[in-house]
Amino acid sequence: MVEARRPTLRDIAAALGLSINTVSRALGDKDSVSAATRSAVQAEAARIGYVPNSLARSLVLGSAMTLGLVITNPSNPFYAQLISSIELRVRAQGYSLLLLVTDESVENEKRATDALLRSAVDGAVVVPVQADWDHWRRVRDSGIPMVFVNRDVPELDCDMVGVDNERGGYEATSHLISGGARKLLVLEEDLPITTTADRVAGFRRAMADAGLEVSAATVRAVPTKRYESLALPWQPEEAYRFASSLLAEGDRPDGIVTGNDYFALGLLRVLAELGLAVPGDVAVTGYGDHPYAGYLQTPLTTVRLPAAEVGTTAVDLLLRRIREGSGGRPRKTLIRPELVVRASSATG
Repeated sequence: MVEARRPTLRDIAAALGLSINTVSRALGDKDSVSAATRSAVQAEAARIGYVPNSLARSLVLGSAMTLGLVITNPSNPFYAQLISSIELRVRAQGYSLLLLVTDESVENEKRATDALLRSAVDGAVVVPVQADWDHWRRVRDSGIPMVFVNRDVPELDCDMVGVDNERGGYEATSHLISGGARKLLVLEEDLPITTTADRVAGFRRAMADAGLEVSAATVRAVPTKRYESLALPWQPEEAYRFASSLLAEGDRPDGIVTGNDYFALGLLRVLAELGLAVPGDVAVTGYGDHPYAGYLQTPLTTVRLPAAEVGTTAVDLLLRRIREGSGGRPRKTLIRPELVVRASSATG
């Protein structure tokens, strides 16, 4: 059996009677090559199935033309959309993308940083786990530019692009208050990450602005299976079980802000089983505007996240750092989310 051989520049040159250097310049769209020659070279390359050697190209350019993307949980709808927007932007700029998934594990994240250093990527877009950052310091000190997305690591003083989650939590809470709710609580997941903390901070600020009290019982952390199976998204059943027990205690709120639409889904089922009207007895908001949110029996008021804008902004900032160097102050960009009002909080 004869092993297939990868087509080379030499094969194109021999077929057209050109030098290898001319073929290389033609495929690189150099001005020193005539349009006719460039067309002939490109046609022959397509005919024989020539694919440029990216390693050789990186040696010539002094660049791997590859960006890293380190993500925590691609099953999260926000991150799925983020990945798509980043890949499109990266490809449009002539780069390849190296995707590494950590599943919220520090050990997986350390392996991801090792992969980035071995691959000699030109830069990296990173959603950090936030439990440790010495390995990210090593990447930064190696000279690889990084942009953190959605979660910051202030200790490293790097660029960051994310959603203004404090604003999102504030607007969802203020909306319920403006509709007449006075006894509110928030259901959040119990992972120690800044996105959760920021949403809760927004809730607290809205309550304070309205002169409403926030007690220890007002902010409730829903035990999440994501500690056990981090490759999964949030589970409605977690909020369902938690809210069933909580609301059975009797002292019921008239407004509930949830930290994600999955929790809202579980909560809505509990309220229906208890015979409580939404929004007549309890108004509810979600967070994320997942595809099902507008198609529930009681369509869900929620906060729509600008995932695509976050992704493209992060890539553009990273490429600017690659071109211009790492000098200058780190840029922190927060993009405002959008409150989408539907029937679960409507008052009229």
